[in-house]
Amino acid sequence: MTDLDAVADELYALAPEDFTAARDAHVRNARRAGDRGLAARIAGLRRPSVAAWAGNLLVREHADEVTALLGLGEALRRAHRELDGAQLRALGRQQRVLVEALGRQAARLAADAGRPLADAALEEVRGTLHAALADAGAARAWATGRLVRPLSGAVDFDQAVGGAVPAAGAPAGAEHTAAARETVVPLRSRPHDAARRRRRLDEARRHAERARNEALARDADLVEARTALDAAESRLRTLTEAALRAEEDRRRGAADRDRALGRVAEAEESVRAAAGQAAAAAARVGELAVDLAEPGSGG
Repeated sequence: MTDLDAVADELYALAPEDFTAARDAHVRNARRAGDRGLAARIAGLRRPSVAAWAGNLLVREHADEVTALLGLGEALRRAHRELDGAQLRALGRQQRVLVEALGRQAARLAADAGRPLADAALEEVRGTLHAALADAGAARAWATGRLVRPLSGAVDFDQAVGGAVPAAGAPAGAEHTAAARETVVPLRSRPHDAARRRRRLDEARRHAERARNEALARDADLVEARTALDAAESRLRTLTEAALRAEEDRRRGAADRDRALGRVAEAEESVRAAAGQAAAAAARVGELAVDLAEPGSGG
């Protein structure tokens, strides 16, 4: 018998335009197999919006980053409850970096799948990420990878997912609707599965803690890099201002030199004129001396 969870996982991995045809094919198969209840539940699965589909892609393709964001959301909510201002500021910086990185990854995944995201759809993806950070129910809804529409603070998370959101503490993607739960063997009759789920949950928590520590370390590196950048920019401004002052001094010096050269040229011309006048005067003196020396001159 076909499992509803398996069908839902397959359908919500598809591009929105491929969803309806694939869902209807599964409905027909379930009817042919004589399982009209399953057929009805599959028929009730709704096609995702483009933004919801992009959010589902992130869950499937970037599990490590998704786990890091879910862990960050837990830490943020705990810091809010404890009114830990220093932790909130540190986690807030980490939140901005992680949401921006996941937004870029969603845009890249959608483009690679042939469906580039419009700006409005990308904002809805970021809204989903912020909702997952702020609310545990939103986090569980997003982690199913079966969003029908993007999440926000005002969304009914059960209605936003193709199947119900798992209860608090349940692994993401477990039971999805009351009807779907009828197809799942009760947990108490599957002890090995329960133990496996607990191990997976413990491992996910350890991974989230490692991811948080790594993200905090990267945030510290980012702060250090920004501090170095600020210092370099300040030094560059100082050097630029010094260079501008030096250039202004050079221009003033060049202007002073040009004026001094002009004065030198004028003085040289004056000296030449005075020398000419002195020579003429000397010649006149010589003429007068000759005249005085001749007999009978001067009466």
